[in-house]
Amino acid sequence: MTISLFSGQGSQYPGMGRDIAESSPELMSILETGSSVIGRDLKSICFDSAPEELARTINAQPAIMAISLMCFNAAVNRGYKTDGAAGHSLGEYAAMAVSGMISTEDAFRLIKARSEAMDEAARENKGAMAAVMKIDPSVVEEVCNNAKDYAAAVNFNSPQQTVIAGTPEGIAEVSAVFANMKAKVIPLNVAGAFHSKLMQSAADKFYETAKNIEFHTPQIKYYSNVTGGELTDFSDMPSLLAKHIVSPVRFTSELEAMKAAGADRFAEFGPGRTLTSLVKRTLKDVSAFSIENLETLEGADIYE
Repeated sequence: MTISLFSGQGSQYPGMGRDIAESSPELMSILETGSSVIGRDLKSICFDSAPEELARTINAQPAIMAISLMCFNAAVNRGYKTDGAAGHSLGEYAAMAVSGMISTEDAFRLIKARSEAMDEAARENKGAMAAVMKIDPSVVEEVCNNAKDYAAAVNFNSPQQTVIAGTPEGIAEVSAVFANMKAKVIPLNVAGAFHSKLMQSAADKFYETAKNIEFHTPQIKYYSNVTGGELTDFSDMPSLLAKHIVSPVRFTSELEAMKAAGADRFAEFGPGRTLTSLVKRTLKDVSAFSIENLETLEGADIYE
């Protein structure tokens, strides 16, 4: 069974996806569709922005999704077939689009609303994030729960990597505790405390857009960050996606659920190789490939 994975925020880099976009007018049209929806030139954002400009939430989210969809469609044009889809945070929106749950246009409408709401919330509620390495996720949760200032485990990426979010004071407090445990703590260069309660205003604002989007039952298996497994109830996606903004990303559980269902081949679409790395750290006896440019598109063993 083959699962398609889609990159999350932070994977962006200037020039990403340029060769794939320029290889086909059909693929370039994805950038054009996104540009018309968000009201800004995604081609320029992806290919010409300085790193700090591209990293802005309102730029990174639609840009990464556009490149992810281009990479996926390029693979499909070469004979790629998938049995399921999942994404890491932002990547869930590309996964919804390729699963048939939403149209490409609506995916960009949702991402426009999401990125703008999260950017506003990050400016209103100062937050920080960090990756904690080589500490059991349950211990990370316990330390955060016992902190004086707010901190929470928000991304369960692998058995050896958990991302935390909270106030700057809270992250500093628990980082000192983890340092005493001889754990490696890596501060993340992000604008806010994503997937934490500090994003509640973003979730509320985003819901107002999501409730007007038409959702369909997906044509392939779809896995959710919120539930940590295959999603089977699609009756209230606006509420689930709003909850997603303030809920932990249970990616490790998702991968384990996929493996239990028979998944043995994973293909990551979009910039970077973060999810491919997490698959290899979490699961045994599976293959994983990342597709982000023409070289990796041609070299991946994912075609029928």
